[in-house]
Amino acid sequence: MILELESLIAALSALDKSIATWKKLSQAPGLTVDDLLTVKSGVIQHFEVAYEQCWKFMKRWLEINVSPDIADGVPRRELFRLSAENRLIDDIDLWMEFHKARNLTAHTYHAGNAEQAFQAAIILPKQGALLLERLRERNG
Repeated sequence: MILELESLIAALSALDKSIATWKKLSQAPGLTVDDLLTVKSGVIQHFEVAYEQCWKFMKRWLEINVSPDIADGVPRRELFRLSAENRLIDDIDLWMEFHKARNLTAHTYHAGNAEQAFQAAIILPKQGALLLERLRERNG
């Protein structure tokens, strides 16, 4: 079975575009702190979607290519371990950091949590692109 990667591609592209917009606007004169926080919020929201797409594609790939029930109900660390074992990702701890940042945004709003998620969002595109490349290499 071939994975349809379009939703992952779209999520990573949207995150890339939102980061590029934030970088451009953060250098623009005349924007208020509230303006920049609004753009940062958009980056965080795109991070949430892209992260969710990434781990779900890891799970789908494992189910199709390793065993249909290999990832059912496993903790996220185990999913990332299995993904690393199958060379979809390289750094389990980094993916756990993405997971923690995503959980921070999902459960409460706090400026420190938002900043932590934003910092994770800046790093995710490179790791997501690597995952996508490996999924494409092994798709079908």
